[in-house]
Amino acid sequence: MTQLSWALEGKITPEMAVVAEKENRTPEEIRQGVARGVIVIPKNVGREFSAEGIGQGLRTKVNANIGTSGVQGSVEVELAKLDAAVRAGAHSVMDLSTGRDLSRTRRLILDNSPVMVGAVPMYAVAADLVDEGKGIEAMTSRMLLDSIETQCAEGIDYITVHCGVTRGAVARTHAEDRVAGIVSRGGALLAAWMDRNGRENPLLEDYDALLDIAFRYDVTLSLGDGLRPGAVSDATDAAQIEELLVIGKLARRARARGVQVMIEGPGHMPLNQIAGNVMLQKRICDNAPFYVLGPLTTDLAPGYDHITAAIGGAAAAAAGADFLCYVTPAEHLCLPNMEDVRMGVISARIAAHSGDIAKGLPGAIDRDRVMSAARKDLDWEGMFAAALDQELPRKRWEENREREGKTCTMCGKLCAMQAHNSLSGGTEGHCRSAAGALG
Repeated sequence: MTQLSWALEGKITPEMAVVAEKENRTPEEIRQGVARGVIVIPKNVGREFSAEGIGQGLRTKVNANIGTSGVQGSVEVELAKLDAAVRAGAHSVMDLSTGRDLSRTRRLILDNSPVMVGAVPMYAVAADLVDEGKGIEAMTSRMLLDSIETQCAEGIDYITVHCGVTRGAVARTHAEDRVAGIVSRGGALLAAWMDRNGRENPLLEDYDALLDIAFRYDVTLSLGDGLRPGAVSDATDAAQIEELLVIGKLARRARARGVQVMIEGPGHMPLNQIAGNVMLQKRICDNAPFYVLGPLTTDLAPGYDHITAAIGGAAAAAAGADFLCYVTPAEHLCLPNMEDVRMGVISARIAAHSGDIAKGLPGAIDRDRVMSAARKDLDWEGMFAAALDQELPRKRWEENREREGKTCTMCGKLCAMQAHNSLSGGTEGHCRSAAGALG
């Protein structure tokens, strides 16, 4: 049984109860959302951790990608990144390893992660073929399904599968002369496989077998956008939309089988197209949870793409996106280090929280009110406690604080808060009381 099948039978699972408590919702509200397919709870039947819900009416969640590459990285480093991501507040990590010893890396990440873990099973197949000196065309459907089954049996909570990358949609990337072509690694590998073998996507042809595996382990399918735009010039083109239409049909088939499903989205996209893309996904995919990479609103910011992604992520979350995949300052440049991971998570959390305020989620703005009240009272400990990242503001304050008085070095004795608090009939006491009540 899966969370979805239990929900359809009217049963509230322990995981639904946990999500309800975290989200300040009733268990029945969560059950109904799961039953309708607008909420997913990615949690493999073989793993134990505090479940999170993703979807309609819930806080926007954040994922951090970690994993080795074929030229850099080690298990020890990736475990340190896992710790950095969790400490920074990530709700999920994805193991995107393509280097050696993938099975050990994945198992150790699963063993040490207190949050949900995702993966792209095709990467393991492609990496094994490279080690054997073979090209992707040597992959068989059986290899791919076996890799999926193995990783699900090990405890992966959700998997990205690029089932919507069809031969017809790939042809559109050439017909329209895309600037960046196919930037999804999984999408590009499948496109190459189809081209060299003259066959349709094996994940599409064997979709029923994939659903059987996902149902057995209650693994959530994250239907990947293998043709997502990798340049703002390519956004919302025919290839992207054709893939989305296929994914919408596959999402319905997954739900009918009792398999939880969420949808992945772009990518690189101009700011003015983001809300429309979210609306389109929700319409085509029956309000399935939407998982976006960024989106990055400009291609011109290597080294600062955590900022471009935060801008796009906030717009996407405000429009209804449910799950943000972080982007780090290392994007497009190199494998991220620990500080990149931390900055990526914090930036995505800022975007997610900004979106939650715009959505009007219950309680979303309360933390901001606590922060504002603490600022009014020059209550530095209160400010640090309310901050999304508590380490950096405390560090900067301690390094630069005025040793006499409570003001910072920006204004000193000309502090607006201090001046206003000194007015007769001021609201200092009221702000402090409000902060205490909300804290």
